[in-house]
Amino acid sequence: MASHQVLVFLLQVAVLLLLALCLGRLASRFGLPAVVGELLAGVLLGPSLLAQLAPGFSEWLLPREPAQMHLLDAVSQMAVLLLVGITGVQVDLGVLQRRRRTAIRVSLAGLLVPLALGVATGYVLVDSLMPGGTDRSVFAMFFGVAMCVSAIPVIAKTLTDMGLLHRDVGQLTLAAGTIDDAVGWFLLSIVSAMATAGLHAGSVSLSVLYLVGFVAAAWFIGRPVVRFLLRLATRSTESGVTIAITVVIILLGGVSTHALGMEAVFGAFVAGVLVGTPGAADPARLAPLRTMVQWVLAPLFLASAALRMDLTALRHGEVLVGAIVALFIAVLGKFAGAYIGARTSQLTKWEGLALGAGMNARGVVQMVVATVGLRIGVLDTASYTIILFVAIATSVTAPPLLRMAMARVEHSAEEQLRKSEHDETWSTAEPRPPKCASATPRSAESPPGTSCTSPAKTPPSTPASPT
Repeated sequence: MASHQVLVFLLQVAVLLLLALCLGRLASRFGLPAVVGELLAGVLLGPSLLAQLAPGFSEWLLPREPAQMHLLDAVSQMAVLLLVGITGVQVDLGVLQRRRRTAIRVSLAGLLVPLALGVATGYVLVDSLMPGGTDRSVFAMFFGVAMCVSAIPVIAKTLTDMGLLHRDVGQLTLAAGTIDDAVGWFLLSIVSAMATAGLHAGSVSLSVLYLVGFVAAAWFIGRPVVRFLLRLATRSTESGVTIAITVVIILLGGVSTHALGMEAVFGAFVAGVLVGTPGAADPARLAPLRTMVQWVLAPLFLASAALRMDLTALRHGEVLVGAIVALFIAVLGKFAGAYIGARTSQLTKWEGLALGAGMNARGVVQMVVATVGLRIGVLDTASYTIILFVAIATSVTAPPLLRMAMARVEHSAEEQLRKSEHDETWSTAEPRPPKCASATPRSAESPPGTSCTSPAKTPPSTPASPT
């Protein structure tokens, strides 16, 4: 690496993180999740604005050279794997076990309805949005897959920003989104095979075998191994040992699925779930890792993912119309599918709408799908821009829609208890008051009037009953 490449790379990371942090805080001031501002940071620094206002500076800061872009992509890949993995740690398997049928119904309906609408839309889109020489059936299938996926990384960040991970709807959204992602990557591999080497029954069967085999191996083999390693790590008084082992487990989960031809994000999420199983890791020891991921790696990933968004392509009338139609189909399909799955599972209408809003975020997963389509020749520049537009738009609009729906879903007693346990467990990531200089036993309380704050925990206040 040349010295100039290192300089530009470090400056890219610093500028992206600073702008993502500032816009994320600004979004929070307006009642929006930070993810909205963090995605906007990438859009502003990308070809949509900075390249138009200061093309020379934009080319210097964000050169289109593959070698330079790969450096930022590598950091983003590490960030997304850890973001998804630490989200998997917080998944409550008890809720998913009790409501697995609901999660499956919501996932399948939320997958099949937008898939069918997307395929139909792909057939009727104008020929100018389809590369010359591409089979219309392959293009329609690929467009349907792009419309049906969800983005676990963006969903995870949104639920975290909004404080909804402890809610049953949040847990169901993660579970359904994970199933959607797994099936979506499977469908993507099939469509890619149709576009390149043709579709064979053997390749489909092998993909299904890999998917089922990985989940089974992770649960029956990986779970006891992960539990053993993390219990071994707890023998150390340093929480850093547990953090390092957890990061290794998450990365190896991504390695496993990537080697099997699936997306690394899926393996990282499964690995995070294994880390979070009862009796494995102490969540309090992972609090510093969660802080690092939430405040540094996740904003950096979201901002860099949005860098490829070029809104200037929408100035062409047919591209703009295609983008609006695709966005309408994507939102309608995901909302309708999730709502149908929720209502058939005896959930309320507001829970169904909340699930639809949460799963509507497509983010970087749809960006990856679009990149694959461009690489294999199924998409051209116009259709590629349309899919990226849907990815950004759904990720930005999902949080306010989710907030509006969740405002009408009451807290259950179990959710209140889960929130209290979650706040107490992860509170070690926040700064604590200074302890007494004297060697006071941990259980002792400082007498009133002393200048030292007691290290004893204050019992959580009773949550107000929902109105």
